[in-house]
Amino acid sequence: MKRTSVVAWTLVCLGCGCSLAQTVVERTRRIHQEAVVVDTHADTLQRVFMGKEDITRRTEQGHLDLPRMREGGLDAEFFAIWIDSPFVGPAAVKRTLQLIDAMYRVIDHSNGELRLAVNAADIEQNAREGKLSALMGIEGGHAIDDDLATLRLYHRLGVRYMTLTWSNANNWADSSGEPAKWTGLTDFGKDVVREMNRIGMIVDVSHVSDRTFWDVVQVTTKPVIASHSSASALNDVPRNMKDDMLRAVARNGGVVGVNFYSGFLSSEFANAERAASQGGRTTLADQLRKYAGDVNRVALERYLAFSIPSSLPPPPLKILLDHIDHVAKVAGVDHVGLGSDFDGIDSAPEGIRDARDLPRITQGLFDRGYSETDIQKILGGNFLRVLRAVTGK
Repeated sequence: MKRTSVVAWTLVCLGCGCSLAQTVVERTRRIHQEAVVVDTHADTLQRVFMGKEDITRRTEQGHLDLPRMREGGLDAEFFAIWIDSPFVGPAAVKRTLQLIDAMYRVIDHSNGELRLAVNAADIEQNAREGKLSALMGIEGGHAIDDDLATLRLYHRLGVRYMTLTWSNANNWADSSGEPAKWTGLTDFGKDVVREMNRIGMIVDVSHVSDRTFWDVVQVTTKPVIASHSSASALNDVPRNMKDDMLRAVARNGGVVGVNFYSGFLSSEFANAERAASQGGRTTLADQLRKYAGDVNRVALERYLAFSIPSSLPPPPLKILLDHIDHVAKVAGVDHVGLGSDFDGIDSAPEGIRDARDLPRITQGLFDRGYSETDIQKILGGNFLRVLRAVTGK
């Protein structure tokens, strides 16, 4: 049986001004405790690999470590194997294997507190035994170096989703972060989707272009996820999903994990951040020239840049709940989940400092009239259904 920290629930109560009746606080605490809470995307392995941090202990950095997972009632985390765009070809494969190794080292160092999970049954069993679950998802399809055998190898190592692109396109799929090269998926890209379906790896459509998304939903025979995306109707940025895409995910049986990044949630924050960064960002080409093509130095500089918290005031927690609400209303409550993007964002809504504050979302959903059953679906039940459908367990 998992336990949620009393500290976390005290913070929830304080955040509500202690105006809720004690019975309401107790009920929302019980809902959160009984739910299997799953977050579908965190970039915490960058802190482990590049920052040399020990996340089995409480840290002073970032959003997530094992003690804070406990305090926030977070049962299962999808740790992203994020492959930054400077890594291509064999270098991308090497980087992927280094990050997978970093995940295994965290698990080994946790003395049994954190276990690798590769299906829904693993997550549920671990939660029953009071253990935390670590899952792996590759972020950036260039990690496979255009080789289905490499994709299969990653699956054998425990990877259970792959985001087809990151902010960069690859040789077989277009990204939302760059002009189109292929008008969606190439023939090989479609083969990648089919092979992922066959071996039991979830196709993740966060970061892909709209055309790539539509190609994916035509090709796939299994449910897909958007591991960390928000609603375009509330903030029209390329990384967010339009309403017709949300409805398509619902028809497919998939799930959208709502991203916590302030710039994806709030147009006001996005505009302010864009204005503040005018002229302050260097291009990848500039960075490569600066370090004479040393991609490891470039990746370190980019990691250090995004790990600095934003100085802009965050939007209210209400706006995160609005995005969850919107996806639930457009796609249906069976097709929305949590995709925090912890440790890959420089700002989250007010009240979401890190993983400790996930109970605030439960409280917010309860305050908006969501039923206990629907809250538990959003907190993790919906994703468990997809994972079970894709892996068979």
